[in-house]
Amino acid sequence: MTEESGRLDRGDGVDLAWRRVPGRGPGVVFLGGFNSDMTGSKAEALASHCAATGRAFLRFDYSGHGASGGRFVDGTIGRWAADAACALDALAEGKQILIGSSMGGWIALLLAARLRPDRVAGLIGIAAAPDFTRRMRAALTDEARAALARDGVWLRPSQYGDPYPIARALIEEGEAQCLLDASIPLDVPVRLLHGQQDPDVPWALSLTIAERLAGADVQVVLVKDGDHRLSRPQDLALLTRTLETFFAEDRP
Repeated sequence: MTEESGRLDRGDGVDLAWRRVPGRGPGVVFLGGFNSDMTGSKAEALASHCAATGRAFLRFDYSGHGASGGRFVDGTIGRWAADAACALDALAEGKQILIGSSMGGWIALLLAARLRPDRVAGLIGIAAAPDFTRRMRAALTDEARAALARDGVWLRPSQYGDPYPIARALIEEGEAQCLLDASIPLDVPVRLLHGQQDPDVPWALSLTIAERLAGADVQVVLVKDGDHRLSRPQDLALLTRTLETFFAEDRP
């Protein structure tokens, strides 16, 4: 199938860039990470896999990310979750398998548990990072706290590229989106993939997520030598194999 692309106005003049592979359902929606975009290796591998298997696939950039409009510094978890709900409503039909990487795992859980529970058939987390704004707040240096208090923004160094802005609003608004204080009312199949060499999100967090999920069909897969991104060929193969387990009943 040929991949389509376009732009979606989220309702306030900020448009979201998207790409879509037509196909049968349940479809697959990829939700990228913090300060990431829809052209990464996991999204590309999933697009190719879904095209080859005739499965509908949707990816998009949150506002302030990649090719979408808006400013990154203006984003919050709630705003990006609303972007995801907007894309899901406008660009996908029927039930979907959500695949969330890092922050995208938090967004996927918010969609499945709060925003669009009737649209979700299953969920895959890749180093899923719900509630990461709390960990971010706890790790702030005195210099970072002073910058946030003074300017409302702190430039956070990144091992993946240039420093990027962290807004006080991101950390404060994140509290309203936190999920791990109580049971997560989600009863669909969930698979959580996590590298044990992840320097950004501790792999034990996937065990905590599994414990909090209300449903019984939950599995955690730990990759002993895997990093945060899980983007090596063997990691991508694990991801597509995991995705295919959701569709076993579709086969003749």
